[in-house]
Amino acid sequence: MTDNAHGKSRRDVLGWLLRAGTGAVIAAFAFRAAGGRRGSRTVWQLDPRKCIQCGKCETECVLQPSAVKCTHGYEMCGYCKLCFGYFKPDAPRLDEAAENQICPTGAIRRKFLEAPYFEYTIDEPLCTGCALCVKGCTNFGNGSLYLQVRHDRCLNCNSCRVAEACPAQAFAQVPSATPYLLKEKL
Repeated sequence: MTDNAHGKSRRDVLGWLLRAGTGAVIAAFAFRAAGGRRGSRTVWQLDPRKCIQCGKCETECVLQPSAVKCTHGYEMCGYCKLCFGYFKPDAPRLDEAAENQICPTGAIRRKFLEAPYFEYTIDEPLCTGCALCVKGCTNFGNGSLYLQVRHDRCLNCNSCRVAEACPAQAFAQVPSATPYLLKEKL
């Protein structure tokens, strides 16, 4: 039996509505999978103002080594003879010997410039995100070293294990258009 003058049955109309609704749902999923609107995507990041250098970034990240890496906040930092982000507080000598360095993987490189200046750089592939250098720099230095999630490594899990384990709740989701919380700009 038909409902209108064009010869369409209720079954035809309901079938059309069902197909249209299914198409709309598929389009919505495709839109969401493609990232939705530009700039609406978020990524995990560590707020250096809240970080307490607990070391959980190294052990809780699903990646090994962790996607959290040490970075310099100030371009001119590291041009001193005594860097507490490089040396252990009780170092017997101020030289490059492993027993004097605070970094367990040797990720901080020290290069002589001229007396009495040295340059300190971070070798990111060696950095595990343990935060020992950050803690030394924060406690005894100018606080230039801090941790950041490196997005070229991070999987951007929906539920970041490091964020869940962080006792200071220093992790937050930030817009992917501005993925880094730089210490000098906070």
